[in-house]
Amino acid sequence: MKILLTGATGYIGKRLLPILVAQGHEVVCCVRDKNRFYITEDLQQKVTVIEVDFLDQETLSAIPETIDAAFYLIHSMSGPETNYDELEGISASNFVQRINQTQAQQIVYLSGIVNDKTLSKHLSSRKNVETILGKANVPLTTLRAGIIVGSGSASFEIIRDLVNKLPVMITPKWLNTKCQPIAINDVLEFLSKSLLNPVTFNASFDIGGPDILTYKEMLLGFAEAKKLKRYIFTIPVMTPKLSSYWLYFVTSTSYKLAAALVSSMKVEVICNDQRINQLLAVKPMTYKEALSRALIKVEEDNVASSWKDSLISGRFSSTISAHLKVPKKDCYIDRRKMKIENRDFTIERIWSIGGETGWYCGDWLWSIRGFIDKLFGGVGSRRGRTNKHTIHSGDALDFWRVLYANKKEGKLILYAEMKLPGEAWLEFKIINNTLYQAATFRPKGIWGKLYWYSVLPFHGFIFNGMLHKLIK
Repeated sequence: MKILLTGATGYIGKRLLPILVAQGHEVVCCVRDKNRFYITEDLQQKVTVIEVDFLDQETLSAIPETIDAAFYLIHSMSGPETNYDELEGISASNFVQRINQTQAQQIVYLSGIVNDKTLSKHLSSRKNVETILGKANVPLTTLRAGIIVGSGSASFEIIRDLVNKLPVMITPKWLNTKCQPIAINDVLEFLSKSLLNPVTFNASFDIGGPDILTYKEMLLGFAEAKKLKRYIFTIPVMTPKLSSYWLYFVTSTSYKLAAALVSSMKVEVICNDQRINQLLAVKPMTYKEALSRALIKVEEDNVASSWKDSLISGRFSSTISAHLKVPKKDCYIDRRKMKIENRDFTIERIWSIGGETGWYCGDWLWSIRGFIDKLFGGVGSRRGRTNKHTIHSGDALDFWRVLYANKKEGKLILYAEMKLPGEAWLEFKIINNTLYQAATFRPKGIWGKLYWYSVLPFHGFIFNGMLHKLIK
């Protein structure tokens, strides 16, 4: 079967793709930018990649008419736009218009649990998208999930950050709100088993694990899994805005996502009807089991996808292609080079930079810069990296975004997502046994020029030290 996969670069899409290929399907992946979509060689023969922007109706003509079914996995609640609900509605409408022109026999949509009478903005948007998709001439299957627990999921990362960093937590009262978490493996099983399955046509289903827990219980459950003693006290006076800032400063989440999550966490997300468990013969795992699997993946450095690698986790607002060519005109450039002793060693050092490994020189200065960035509403340096030794185009790397990563070529280009009065690139490339390192800054106005000269005294120490550590 030929399956259309939207949201192919997202947390769910990246994990669903290899499952669909293993089932023998030919998969057409919709992405906004081919340059940030990495697929392994074993999948390439079964995967077609097309560039589609669902807000631009003309680009949807790239979707082939011969598809048999489509997964709709497009969400943007933490994007830079405040009217994301309106944009999600436009995307869904454009999708429906195109899907009606194809041979598709089913749409599978992953939504949120919307059983409460009062819904947050993002859950209301999910429900609205479901209504729009239901108007298509194609049977719709909607799977509604609450908190998804898995290595790299936003919920898991936030829980991990809070528990690891805070022995004692003074928390808002919404931590007593109940929810029904579900493991990422179970979500993927429900999605794949719903595909072209007539028993799921024109129906919506709540999916969740067997445990109904408060967010406080989820935090304490994580602490128990990590054998950490944690104390949590809830207070009634913390406003949604203060709660959002609390999450933003303590965890690696963006402020937009923190605000959206806080709004949603005041609403109970509990399954009303789980008949789909019997229909598809799926037995969801417990929260404890889901945590155990996620922690193993993290410890093995085998995280398949992370919410942080989505572009909405930072301030990157356009395609990678637009920034891939590092400019020279009207730029300040710090260039350095050095002969390498062992190419493989240097490559591995470059590909392990950032995150837990650090930046090889002046890590305390990088930390201070990340803290300052966080104070001014930037991404900070807490995002780290998804895997310790593997990076691909589009990945987040502390407060950088990977634009280009080619090990064979020995070339890595990073683009700064920190708050700056200009734009910055950091480039590494190996040519004829010489490592070339360049920090490029394109200033915006007088403040940009002043910024460059204010940090210039640190460049000699940081970039020269980094260059030596990458080689020796």
